[in-house]
Amino acid sequence: MLSLPRLAGLGLLAGLWLSPLPGYAGGSMVLHMVLHLGVTAVVPALLAPRLPGPVGPVTLVLAAAAEMAVVWGWHLPGPHLWARLSETGFVLEQGSFLAAGCLLWAVVRGAGAFGGAVVLLATTMHMTLLGALIGLSPRDLYGGICAGHLGLSALEEQQVAGALMAGAGGALYLAAALHRLARALHLTEERA
Repeated sequence: MLSLPRLAGLGLLAGLWLSPLPGYAGGSMVLHMVLHLGVTAVVPALLAPRLPGPVGPVTLVLAAAAEMAVVWGWHLPGPHLWARLSETGFVLEQGSFLAAGCLLWAVVRGAGAFGGAVVLLATTMHMTLLGALIGLSPRDLYGGICAGHLGLSALEEQQVAGALMAGAGGALYLAAALHRLARALHLTEERA
């Protein structure tokens, strides 16, 4: 039987992928970012299982690096445009976002409170940095195809999307990291 969080994660994933959002996200950087954050951060936080056995520092670093490589790689202009203009690219992008997010959250859950918090803080930093780079870029990075649905220019869409990634994306991981740290500190106090 599936737990309530996993049912919610599956429901959210179905809503994200089966709604009109993917079609609109092809022409809107802002809507693309909403889809991206849902599939990379929120759904995996609800779906990912805890890995069996203890998770060591090497596994933590590899999972964090893999998630970062996937997210940054798909935001390079070439891969990003391929995912926007090709169904194959879109499916690969979305699948790799979901897989990398699930790997990250599974490792975080198996790492203990402090190790998991460190990985989430590192993810906060890279997500915030990438969002800032996208949002503060003085030029359109993606060839003008990311405008139209919201009445914004391509550069304005990119700026809003970057702010969403830096603000909302960073905040999601930061809140999870702080929650884990608070639990860890509480447990440490109880043991003392």
